[in-house]
Amino acid sequence: MILPSWPVQDKVGALSTTRCDGASTGPFSSFNLGYHVGDDRDAVIKNHQNLSDYLPARAIWLEQIHGDRVLVVNEKKPIMPWPQADALYTNIRLQPLAIMTADCLPILIASKCGGEVAAVHGGWRPLAAGILANTLAKFHCKPSDIFAWLGPAIGPNAFEVGPEVVTQFCDLDSAHRSDFVEQNTGKYLADIFAIATRQLAELGVIKVYTDKLCTVSDPQHFFSYRRDGQTGRMASVIWRN
Repeated sequence: MILPSWPVQDKVGALSTTRCDGASTGPFSSFNLGYHVGDDRDAVIKNHQNLSDYLPARAIWLEQIHGDRVLVVNEKKPIMPWPQADALYTNIRLQPLAIMTADCLPILIASKCGGEVAAVHGGWRPLAAGILANTLAKFHCKPSDIFAWLGPAIGPNAFEVGPEVVTQFCDLDSAHRSDFVEQNTGKYLADIFAIATRQLAELGVIKVYTDKLCTVSDPQHFFSYRRDGQTGRMASVIWRN
């Protein structure tokens, strides 16, 4: 497990899994939490059971659709089937919120007092669609009292995108141009950590923490769809203490 190092760790629980120490085999070796990737279902169930040992209750999960929808969790019970959305928000105590990634950026958000938390699937499409603005709109505290942690994701030396992606972000804010480096192929290298940090700052959230861990360059610890194609999924989870 990776535990965020941020000023709210005494008020909220938070973690991000790695690919290590699970029951899955083959390309899903070994702590795969995705049921939809072709792994043996019994192995995935066992991995979820192992993750639950670290959580205060059953987590809420999503069917992530690379959009802008935020699900507000206002009662403490599992939701089945998993709802379609790309972010979760709650102010309920001890209710874990979970999102899955394998290159996209997991973003965990908490208020200074620890009374409000959110988990965001920060792929480039949700970020371009405004998922952060929609998530922060659910918070009742001031943006200056909000903290964000950016987990492992595809790094700026590995995330190649086409010019249409650059255009989408620059249409939102021309300052995003500096978040892309043009290659001699006509493609661009995108820094998704910088994109998310810039968007958070534009929304008033300047307390952002990250180690900028790259999923692509560390096959020992992280699944990466961009690197491997067929692969597992990691989880990032947050809850109120």
